[in-house]
Amino acid sequence: SKKQGKQEGELHPIPKVELPLYTYHVDHLGPLESTNKNYKHILCVIDSFTKFVCLYPTKSTSSQEVISKLELQNSVFGNPRRIISDKGSAFNSKEFNDYCSSESIQHLSVTTGLPRANGQVERLNSTVISVISKLSKDDPTKWFKFVPELQRILNSTYQRSINLTPFELLVGVKMRDKTDLKLRELIEEEIRSNFQESRENLRKDAKQQILKVQESNRKTYNLRRKPPNKYKINDIVAIKRTQHGPGLKFKSKFLGPYKITKIKPNDTYDVKKIGFVEGPVHTSTCAEYLKPWSDECAI
Repeated sequence: SKKQGKQEGELHPIPKVELPLYTYHVDHLGPLESTNKNYKHILCVIDSFTKFVCLYPTKSTSSQEVISKLELQNSVFGNPRRIISDKGSAFNSKEFNDYCSSESIQHLSVTTGLPRANGQVERLNSTVISVISKLSKDDPTKWFKFVPELQRILNSTYQRSINLTPFELLVGVKMRDKTDLKLRELIEEEIRSNFQESRENLRKDAKQQILKVQESNRKTYNLRRKPPNKYKINDIVAIKRTQHGPGLKFKSKFLGPYKITKIKPNDTYDVKKIGFVEGPVHTSTCAEYLKPWSDECAI
């Protein structure tokens, strides 16, 4: 049966550190139209504090290619202290975690399928996809040619949350560039759309502004939510189906039964499938995607 009233799950912002290049948010964007160079994805790396963006066309989402791009990033900026990613196969691999350990980088992984968990890079992905699609509409296989210019203009475009451009906050001076007006207009249009719900005034101090926006977003978000159910080890639950597409329209909205195997921070849980039913054997999910199991869940 459908849940009534406020949805479960409150916002848990990741603590900010007042240092550039301390925390990277990383994610793969795509797949995009395959190119003659076999590029199919973009690895997005965004610095949490300055919002400085690096975009790398890639041929795959493998951990080897992620590591090679991070080493390229390291040659310019050095290593971050912390990397935040989803639980994609590249970031969840032993090879990637070994790399982070060897470079003394803390790796935090967030729940897959929950856009707000890695919101910084999700908002960036939305902008990049929209702009790249518009620029390459005459020949979608040439999208990679626009990536360097897109990266440059993203980094030299005003960001409301820091009251500066990412380049200025990172380097200390304005970027000197020859402006592509069409591209800048497309990016500014997307940024206005992404930040239209923000009601914060501009602040000179970027750290205070980020905290102020973050706290405002948390309060506004939680007004629409209620405290989530708390589950215990061995509780039997159903998990909400997060994959949708052709052939799935008439399937049940929940999968299960599953058993809670681990209680994690911020209302997230590890679960294990019981019996031979549809769904992954092991997965991580959050309280808002869970409900106590009943026979109705299978309908």
